[in-house]
Amino acid sequence: VQLQASGGGFVQPGGSLKLSCAASGVIFRLNAVGWYRQAPGKQRELVATINSNYSSNYGDSVLGRFTISRDNAKSTVYLQMNSLKLEDTAVYYCWIRLFPLKNEYWGQGTQVTVSS
Repeated sequence: VQLQASGGGFVQPGGSLKLSCAASGVIFRLNAVGWYRQAPGKQRELVATINSNYSSNYGDSVLGRFTISRDNAKSTVYLQMNSLKLEDTAVYYCWIRLFPLKNEYWGQGTQVTVSS
């Protein structure tokens, strides 16, 4: 299983970024995928996940600002981040949970920095 994340970068408060994560080595459409993040000195936390049936789940801190989506034809999961805040600064990790054994895998992470 390989997860290749991209799209991180530097953005000012109130701005937007879109992250992408391409998966390989799996039957993508069968699996839950998503994003977690980890800020310096903090534990990794849920950002958003999306199941094979397209139901989604968001962390409280991003609800209403971030949108997760998936394109099974491209084996890719996206995270549209709007109204970014300073506290959104973190390394964002792509995640996949395989069906049916529920093994979990993580990508290498992409840095998102929100700063004025």
